[in-house]
Formats: sequence, C-alpha cells, structure tokens
Amino acid sequence: MPMTFIWPSMLFLLALIPLFIVFYILMQIHRRRLTANFSRLGFAPGGGGRKPGVRRHLPQIFFLAGLAVLIVALARPRTVVGLPVVQGTVILAFDVSGSMAADDMKPTRMNAAKAAAQQFVERQPTSVQIGVVAFSDGGFAVQAPTDDRDAILAAIGRLTPERSTSIGQGILASLNTIAASLGQNTTSPDFQTDGDTAEPPAPTPVPPGTHAPAIIILLSDGENTASPGPLEAAQTAAERGVRIYTIGVGSPAGALLNVEGFSIHTQLDEAMLQQIALFTDGAYYNAENEQDLQAIYGNLNPQLVIKQEETEVTSLFAGASILVLLIGGALSFLWFGRLP
Repeated sequence: MPMTFIWPSMLFLLALIPLFIVFYILMQIHRRRLTANFSRLGFAPGGGGRKPGVRRHLPQIFFLAGLAVLIVALARPRTVVGLPVVQGTVILAFDVSGSMAADDMKPTRMNAAKAAAQQFVERQPTSVQIGVVAFSDGGFAVQAPTDDRDAILAAIGRLTPERSTSIGQGILASLNTIAASLGQNTTSPDFQTDGDTAEPPAPTPVPPGTHAPAIIILLSDGENTASPGPLEAAQTAAERGVRIYTIGVGSPAGALLNVEGFSIHTQLDEAMLQQIALFTDGAYYNAENEQDLQAIYGNLNPQLVIKQEETEVTSLFAGASILVLLIGGALSFLWFGRLP
C-alpha cells in the first residue's frame, strides 16, 4: 500500500530544499571568488596543507537530507506495517435447545450458562478474540470473534432456549466461525451460498498433538437428539488441532420439563461431554464450579501473529532525520571544528 499523509500540505515545504541548494552553490562561488582575490594580493588562505576537497560538502549534504526527512515527518506519514500481536480465539458455543430451560440449576440452565460465560468474557485480556455460536437442531454464529466485550455480552444476553439438540452442528459451526475469522475455507453447508452444491476442499489434518491458537468452550447439558453425531464432529475438531472444553450445565439427577403439556425428564449427560473433550485433548468442567471457566484460559496457547495495520510512522521519520542531522554535525565538528 502506498504511503499516505495526514497533513500532506506540509510536503510543500520540500520546495525549500532546492532553494537551500542554490543558496549553498552561490555561497561556494562567492567563496572561490574571495579566495582568488586574496591570492592576487599575495595572500595564501588556508595556510597550505591538504585541502578538504569534496569532504567539505558532506556535512551540508547530511544537513539537507535530514531537513528533507524532517519535513516528511511533519506531514505525518501513514503506511501499512506488520505489527506483532499475541492473539488467541475462543468460541463460546451455547446449547440453546429446549432442555436448557430446565430449572435444576437456578434460575434455569440457560441463565446459569450465560452467567458463567459472562464472567469468563469479563476476565479475558483484549488480545483474546471471543466469538459466540448458538446451536439447537442447527448451528449458527451469533457473534464473529471480536475484542469488543460489549458486543460479546450483548450477543450472549440475546440467547433463548429453542428446539432440539445437535451438539455436532454446534461444533461444526464453531469450527467454521474460527476458519472464517482466519480467512480459511469452511466445510459446513451452512456457510455455502445458495445454489452452490460443491463442497469446498477440507483442510489438511494437522499433525497429532498440534494445537491451534483457538479453542471452543461448549456449554451444554450433553443431551444430543439430532445428527450429526457429536463424536464425529469432535473428530473433525481434533483433526484441525482445535481443542474443545466442555462445560456441563445441569445436574445428573435432572429435572422435569413441561413442553406443550407434556412432562419430559432431562438430565446432564456428563459422559458425552467428557468424551468430546477427550477426543480433542480438551477437558470437562462443571458449571457449578466458579473457577472452572477461568482455569480454561490457562490452557489456551496464544500465538504471536503479524497483523497488517495502517499505522502512523511519524516517529520513524523524525528519528531518522535526527540521526542524519547528528551525523552531519559530527562530521563537520571532527573535520572542521565547527557545526555546518
């Protein structure tokens, strides 16, 4: 990207540089004439010895070059530079199935999950990008990964219980959200455009034991009622190097849930959530432990990435101008005992 300037009008001052050059040339011509006049009168300026030659012009050249760079700095240049940033990505995948309305966690499983996630979000540094995915019989991104904590908390606050449960859809939607944030291809049909029936190429599996700088925190009661299978989706996450930390929301004893006049017993399926975590080298936690969500962040390996950003580089030009001026002044002082 070409360089831009916040105050481009300051660049007009560069027109002074040719004027300084012309002035310097005229001064040199005048000096030579004076020297010639003194010689005709029988004086020998300089007292003999080695003449400075071209060397006497170098301090002035450095001075003009430093002045030109300083003028560019005054125009406040901006350019795209690669900045090292430590980043990690967390996807909060919420089970919004009807069973999350059960009240074996007060006031409900959904409210308990939202409260735990909100505490987690508020404790994270801004270098961590957080996204929100919701899933019932399908999965979709509610909030793309961002460091805007207000937007994340607002997305969590909008979640409400809906229909059946497909944990596999939640995992796949989370993986696609991570891939989309990194500019990679996605593999779920949910992310294809209408009429596009061709599956995009699946990413090459990473070597075993390799972990991406992104994790999925799956908050669910573990009761799966729709395809695809949770463990099949977990295997896909493992092949991408994305670990899944599962948060059990509910109690093993369960609760009765009234749905359209029918009483349905729903309970926490810890075994399923533990298997998902095991497949991906993650861990299982219970939402009743307030320290669990904070402990998860200790297992996230942030990655040093180079992020391209348009940045003001005035300080670089100012520093360069000072360096050039100092070099010119030092040479003049060392060779001639004076500053230019």
